[in-house]
Amino acid sequence: MSFASEYLDIAIVITFVALVAGQILSMIRLVLGPTTGDRILALDTMVINALGLVVLLGIFQGVQIYFEVSLLIAMLGFVSTVALARFVLRGDIIE
Repeated sequence: MSFASEYLDIAIVITFVALVAGQILSMIRLVLGPTTGDRILALDTMVINALGLVVLLGIFQGVQIYFEVSLLIAMLGFVSTVALARFVLRGDIIE
């Protein structure tokens, strides 16, 4: 085991803990959010944290399929956030 891989393992653990903490805090904001906008923002943040966790898992395991999965999660997260915000503002998604 080389010197650089030990630092990479430590960095992966620290990053994993930070992403999990962010995910938990976003879940709390999703439940307790006083306004609908706060809940939409928390849901979008949860998608971004999940995206980070998938990419981190791909780096940790050395499997490249996780990066393609992360692209799908990013696209679905963007579309769902836009659709939810549009529904809140206008009352319908498709005009």
